[in-house]
Amino acid sequence: MTTIKVYRTALSGIVRGFEASGHAGSAQSRRNDLICCAVSVLTQTCVNALEAVAGFEPEVQIADGYLRCMMPKGIGGKQNEKAQIIFQTVLQGLNDIEKTNPKRIRIQQVEWRQADAYDESSALRS
Repeated sequence: MTTIKVYRTALSGIVRGFEASGHAGSAQSRRNDLICCAVSVLTQTCVNALEAVAGFEPEVQIADGYLRCMMPKGIGGKQNEKAQIIFQTVLQGLNDIEKTNPKRIRIQQVEWRQADAYDESSALRS
């Protein structure tokens, strides 16, 4: 199963980033391959759009079956507005995939805590 954690601020609900991990299931299924590809395309497009459209370089970590993308400190104003549109567009696509494939993808909303977000030794809280 692929799990997408969406990190939002508690009070305003602003998206600060996401973490995608896992695979949709057995690689022997063409459907699972397509779901993994769709999730990969959406999440990687988000990273690219934050750079090209919102005008900042997100904090990104990538490994096999894993992509973490977070907004860096100090992003506000127009850049944040553009980032929120990008995040919401990507999340709409991911939600659509989850609706038709609930056994293969799960989206979780997680509270983002600024004190933890930039401390590598500390995990974001769920």
